[in-house]
This record gives sequence, structure tokens and C-alpha cells, in this order.
Amino acid sequence: MNDRPETHRLDIVIPVYNEGANIVPTLRAIAREVKTTSRVLICYDHEDDDTLPAIKKHSDQFDVLTIMFVRNRGRGAHGAVLTGFSASEAPFVLVYPPMMTTTFMPGGSMVDCPWLKAFLVRAGNFTLHRIARVPTHDASNGFRLFSRRALDEVTIESDRGFCYSIELLVKCHRLGWRIGEVPARWFQRAHGSSRFQVIRWLPHYLRWYAYAFATTYLMRPAESVPRRHTV
Repeated sequence: MNDRPETHRLDIVIPVYNEGANIVPTLRAIAREVKTTSRVLICYDHEDDDTLPAIKKHSDQFDVLTIMFVRNRGRGAHGAVLTGFSASEAPFVLVYPPMMTTTFMPGGSMVDCPWLKAFLVRAGNFTLHRIARVPTHDASNGFRLFSRRALDEVTIESDRGFCYSIELLVKCHRLGWRIGEVPARWFQRAHGSSRFQVIRWLPHYLRWYAYAFATTYLMRPAESVPRRHTV
């Protein structure tokens, strides 16, 4: 792995929990496809996480990457992502969760997704986009690029799972900041089990679901705010 200091425009935050079977192809793909000067932040909970030796053992397959191991200062996926945000320095930060979600727009799809998760995700995103008029087809998407300004200026109140993602989205929508999206494909993981806990996290998501409707019907996005910031 290349650990030489360099100026980079993108930090890629990857929260991991025993992703030894999945992380190597993920890093190979990043090394192959990402052209922007970047750094990968592997955010883990424990030193015995099997992701770490897998990366070190196969580092010659993605030695063009600058990889930083970041010990989670909190708990679980939420703590890992926020720890990654704190450790990041680049003007743009991409969260790349192992259970990559999809944008429900032309070119996007869900493949082999459990029916309950698919139903809740589709129903929630349809109503947020069509009724609450949030300018994205997939508000629950955990695969998201944030500007440094969004992370610095918007306070994250969530403390569970990937709720921070929808929270940042709806708060930026209320501020009237620009939000963009691109199509992505979601595949059920080939190895291991997902830590995405739909039922357990649902009450926390509903808080920001209601916030989105309140923004549209009670507190319309402030048009006076310059619409130049991208989430």
C-alpha cells in the first residue's frame, strides 16, 4: 500500500465488520475505477476484525491506493462512519458501505434483495420523492458523496446505523442546497450477513422521514440560501 503523503481530493470511508471475504474485490475495483486522487479510510471496531489481515495479505493487488486504518471511536456502523468523517481531510467524502444501496432512477436496480427490506425501502423512497418532494429517488441510500462544507456545517444528531445519511439529506434539502444523484445497482452480498437492521433502525429513520414532510409543507427550503453546495 502506498502511504506517501499527497494532496487528495477524495476520502473514501468504508465501515467494515469482518469483511475479509468482500474487501479485496472492493479495493481492487476502487483502484481500477477511481481516477480522482483519493485515500481509503478503513473504519473498524476491533483489532481482530478479519478485514485487516485480508487487506494486508493482498495489498499488492491494490498497491496504488493510499489506505488508512481508522479505529472506531464509537459503536457499530454509525460510529465507524462518523469516525471516518472526523479522520477525513479531503474536500469530498464518499461513504462506501459493504451493503451498497441503490438509487431508484433509470439505470438503477435492486438484485436479490430480501422482500421486507425491498418493500420498506421502495415505499419510503417513493413517498419521500413523490409526496415530500425530496430531490432524490433514494433518500435511504448509504452510498453517498458529501462535500466538506456539508459535513462541517450540518450537525449530525443521529446515533444509529446509517440514519446520518437521510438526516444529512433532508437537512440540506431544508437549507435549499443542491442535491444530485446518479444510478447505482444494489446486489445482495455474496459473503457474510448484512448489518443493515431494518426493523431496529426504523423508528430512527421515521424521525427524518417526518422532517422531510415538515420541510415541504411547513418550512419550505430557504430560497435565499445560495444553491451551490452539493451533498
